Amino acid sequence: MVENVSTPLFRTLIAADMQTVDRVIRDRLHSDVVLIRQVAEYIISAGGKRLRPALTLLSGRALGYQGAHLFELAAMIEFIHTATLLHDDVVDESDLRRGRKTANALFGNAASVLVGDFLYTRAFQMMVTTRSMDILEVMAEATNIIAEGEVLQLLNIGNTDVSEDDYLKVIQYKTAKLFEAAARVGALISGAAPEQVQAMADYGMYLGTAFQIIDDVLDYSGDAETIGKSLGDDLAEGKPTLPLIYTMRNGSPEAATLVREALEHANRDRFHDVLNAVQSCGALEYAKNEAVKMAEQAIASLQNIPESETCQALIELARLSVDRSA
Repeated sequence: MVENVSTPLFRTLIAADMQTVDRVIRDRLHSDVVLIRQVAEYIISAGGKRLRPALTLLSGRALGYQGAHLFELAAMIEFIHTATLLHDDVVDESDLRRGRKTANALFGNAASVLVGDFLYTRAFQMMVTTRSMDILEVMAEATNIIAEGEVLQLLNIGNTDVSEDDYLKVIQYKTAKLFEAAARVGALISGAAPEQVQAMADYGMYLGTAFQIIDDVLDYSGDAETIGKSLGDDLAEGKPTLPLIYTMRNGSPEAATLVREALEHANRDRFHDVLNAVQSCGALEYAKNEAVKMAEQAIASLQNIPESETCQALIELARLSVDRSA
């Protein structure tokens, strides 16, 4: 997740659990339809940070749960996340993710969308195994809100009048909602008290918001090889992210005009000029500070969670979410 000599505590604590989750993922990917296996295996094997299933594991462990349902729920969360990636890449016409060709670039849009649907529906089959109506309700709401977030983002493409609040609503729907759900289901399966379930859900929402803001910062400050996608993708897609919103509101008139025109035309050709404008007005520093505030709110949400090594790992995860290069 971050370039660090030592393995983060949260990774160490759940290393064995994550291996079990990976086995569940492989098992649940099975389908008699060869193309489904090929596409799903391709995107799952790309790896990634696996933050969302890790969050489910950490939430359950922090509240004392030791049962096998936790692995099924963590894998389910990863399936939903993977389905959203498949659909996102089709909508965004992306051809690179995690340093590899996207599934749609290799297998075509139709296969990507349909395999995304398979993963969504398989995830709900997995939820049913817990026999928990609360978990089904949480995930039904979460997946619906994620879909709303996708549509909101689509409506905002090329829109230079998007406010910071509008931006936060999109990322809290589209990205942070699944973080929230991942943490909430881990708490629910543990049988935790309602206030502890809500505390973990709040932690997930703040963590996911911080994480996405930093992702948007990295699109203007990262290294393409490190982040696994081309720099300037957000600009090329006409997405008004926080660095651009800040520049349009607080940059020089010339910088604001430049960003507006580049966004309206979804013009990657002006990326280096936009990059200079974003960097010169302090937009990246502002956005990172906002992410840090969200991470600190995530940590504050853990006050009612019992003190433990796992709780410390959650605190560490919040801090690492804003101190990373990929």
